[in-house]
Amino acid sequence: MDQFKVTPLFGDGPVHWYTITNVTLWMAIAVVGVILLLVVGSRGRAVVPSKGQSIAELTYGFVYKMLEEVTGKDAVKYFPYVMTLFIFIVFSNMLGLLPLSFTTTSHIAVTGVLAVLVFLFVTVLGFVKNGSKFLALFWVSSAPMAVRPLLAVIELISYFVRPVSHSIRLAGNMMAGHAVIKVFAGFAPIILFSGIGVVVTPVSILAITGMYALEILVAFIQAYVFTILTCVYLKDALHPAH
Repeated sequence: MDQFKVTPLFGDGPVHWYTITNVTLWMAIAVVGVILLLVVGSRGRAVVPSKGQSIAELTYGFVYKMLEEVTGKDAVKYFPYVMTLFIFIVFSNMLGLLPLSFTTTSHIAVTGVLAVLVFLFVTVLGFVKNGSKFLALFWVSSAPMAVRPLLAVIELISYFVRPVSHSIRLAGNMMAGHAVIKVFAGFAPIILFSGIGVVVTPVSILAITGMYALEILVAFIQAYVFTILTCVYLKDALHPAH
C-alpha cells in the first residue's frame, strides 16, 4: 500500500495542511492537462478539427448531453461546474495509471472534498430555488400517510449519507484496482528465484495486462458515475417534489 502514501515533495518532514506533497503535484499536473486539452487544444476552432479539438468537443458534447438528459434543460446553466468535475476526475484517474505516478482520487481526502462541495452546492441551490418547498424532497407524498414520517426520516438520513457514498465509491474503486495490480506485480519476478516462476511469472504478467486494461475502463466509468450522480442530485435540488 506504499503507492498510496502521501509524502512531502521537498524534504522528509511531517505532512501539514500547507505542505506541498505528491498529491499536490499530481493534482496540478491534472489541471495542466485539462488546460492543455480544453484551452490550448481547441483554441483554433477549425472547421476540420485537430485530434485535440476533436477530443475536447466530444468530451464537451458527452457531458452536456448527460446533464441535459438527466437534469433537464433548466440545469444547463450549471454545466461549467459539472464539466469541471468530470474532466478533472478523468485526468486524475488516467494520470494515476502512469508508472511512478500518484492516483489522487484514491484518497478520501480528495474525493471527500469533491463530494462535500457537490452536497453543499445542491443543498444551497435547492433552498435558493425552492425555499421551504425543497423539504418536499424528504416527504414522500405518494406513500400512505401512516408511513410518511418514517420514510421522511429514512430520506433525511440517506440525503446526508450522500457525500460519504459519493466519495467512498470513487476512492475505493481506484484504490482497489491499483492494489490488485501491485499484488500481481509482486509475483512477476518469481522466475528469477524459483523454478515455479516459469508458470507463475507469465500468468502474473497476463493478469497485470488484463487488470491495467480494466483500470483504464474503470478510470472513465468512475468519473462518469461521480458526474451522473452529481446530475441526479442537481435534479433533486431543482425539482424536489416526489
